[in-house]
Order: sequence, then C-alpha cells, then structure tokens
Amino acid sequence: MTSRFYIIAFAFLSTISSAFANPTGIYDVEGANPGNGHAYEGSVTVEKNGATYIVVWNVGGEEYIGTAIGAANVNGMLTFGDAAQNDTALTVSYVSGDSFGLALFAEQENGQWKGIWTYGGSDSIGSETWTPQ
Repeated sequence: MTSRFYIIAFAFLSTISSAFANPTGIYDVEGANPGNGHAYEGSVTVEKNGATYIVVWNVGGEEYIGTAIGAANVNGMLTFGDAAQNDTALTVSYVSGDSFGLALFAEQENGQWKGIWTYGGSDSIGSETWTPQ
C-alpha cells in the first residue's frame, strides 16, 4: 500500500473521531445520587456559549443550570481551553436554588458521556451517564 492510502485513511479516521467529540446536543441522563445511590433519570442539553458551554439538566421536574469548560486530547495530554468541536471532556459547575456543585464528564468510545458529580459540602460523589438522543 502506498503512503497516500495511509494519509487518506488517517484523515478519514480523524474526521470520524472529531465528529463524535463535539459535546453539544441533547442527551438522556441516568444517574445515581451521592451518598444514598438513589437512581434518577432525565435529560441534559449542552450548548456552546462563546468559550464555554451552557449545560441544563431536567431531572425529576427540577432544572439545574451549569457552565462548563471543555478539554481536548492534544498529543496525548488533556488540554483545557475555549469550547471546541474536539472537546472530549467537560468540567461543569452548576446551581440549583441555594445549592451548587461540580461535575466532570468524559466522552466514551460509544458516544456516551460518563461522569461523576457532587454538591457543595458533600463528602461523597454520584455518577451519571449521558446518552445522545
């Protein structure tokens, strides 16, 4: 095979990878609360907002609003910066009423985003999975 074939194959695979990396969209959410592990379901929307993302969860009739900073894998290193199409991780701070919290998410090979989260003053973490709608 020629080197031209490898260049074309690499370009094609790079295009596929970056297509999956874009975190914007609407997702179904399944999660478990910190401490008690109670399961919940809902939805989350991620929209680009300049250099950041707006993240809005709807779970159990409650709305949680967050701001995220993205990160991308650059030369094997996770690099945080302005929101970009190739982001594969999100760090989200959120508020709900008088409560606040932090969540960390990473894109999986199957297109889901898996993460952990906690709220202000908590001594435990919960888990959450986002599945594209």
